[in-house]
Amino acid sequence: MPDASFKYETVAVSQTDQVLGATGASKDELRKLVISVSTAATSTVSIKDGSTSIPILAATTPIGVYLVDFGEIGLISTTGAWSVTTGAGATVIAIGKFS
Repeated sequence: MPDASFKYETVAVSQTDQVLGATGASKDELRKLVISVSTAATSTVSIKDGSTSIPILAATTPIGVYLVDFGEIGLISTTGAWSVTTGAGATVIAIGKFS
């Protein structure tokens, strides 16, 4: 049975540090990202745990849909809300437990 406490949040193209959840907080869990690339040259995606930026997808990623799965444990934020930054050629659906 799926865990009903997981939330899905969309991140449109060209977003900068979109917070996941209403406010986001330390100890939020990021489980998966589903990334859709429409333009390879501008397909960058990165996540932040508070202030630490983590590149997930680089420019020049071929057009398509990618699943980034952080495993059964997931990533737990330690320094603040999870946020996502997208380039002009990528959208994201983030799945996790967000405040």
